[in-house]
Amino acid sequence: MPASRSIAVIDYGMGNLRSVAKAIEHVAAGLPVVVTADPAIVARAERVVFPGQGAMPDCMRELEARGLRSAVLEAARNKPFLGICIGEQMLFTRSEEGQAAGLGVFPGTVERFPAAHRDRLSGTRLKVPHMGWNRVAQTQAHPLWAGIADHSRFYFVHSYCVQAPDSPLCAGSTDYGLRFTSAVAADNIFAVQFHPEKSARDGLQLLHNFVGWRP
Repeated sequence: MPASRSIAVIDYGMGNLRSVAKAIEHVAAGLPVVVTADPAIVARAERVVFPGQGAMPDCMRELEARGLRSAVLEAARNKPFLGICIGEQMLFTRSEEGQAAGLGVFPGTVERFPAAHRDRLSGTRLKVPHMGWNRVAQTQAHPLWAGIADHSRFYFVHSYCVQAPDSPLCAGSTDYGLRFTSAVAADNIFAVQFHPEKSARDGLQLLHNFVGWRP
């Protein structure tokens, strides 16, 4: 099965995939971008984007039901791979949300923000879900940060997060009453908790960097 230069956006029925695809098309310099639930198309693609919104148990169930689990794991092993939001969380071993098992690409548990969640300086109670713009501290150099200033602001919508800011996987961290991992990187994988497709210029720059990334 010959590979193509396409970028596959994996469709397992969860999230606004069209906005992700449109943002990538904007920076893809004419490369085809396809939203697909077909494992064969994912296998042929040059690079893969794994987005998603919703509850982790539902996302994992839909991924299995559509026969996409193996395609995602294979892509995570050998292609430039970008996870977004739940697409980052699903790469880990387990989530507290429904005690759902993830894909286990990375060790670790996705945890919920505490119920009595407060700003550490002001004591103000923080809303959960964490929704809106927040800064990302770049905790390691990476090609996908090229052209993006440290502590730039990105758009978040989530109640669960990876709380491992000291892990060698951590490529970016964010403070929301506690410091959590907002980007992870290892080999051919880069994954973020925020939504680059909703994050204006810096989000588009990150997607542009991914399109040209040669891990």
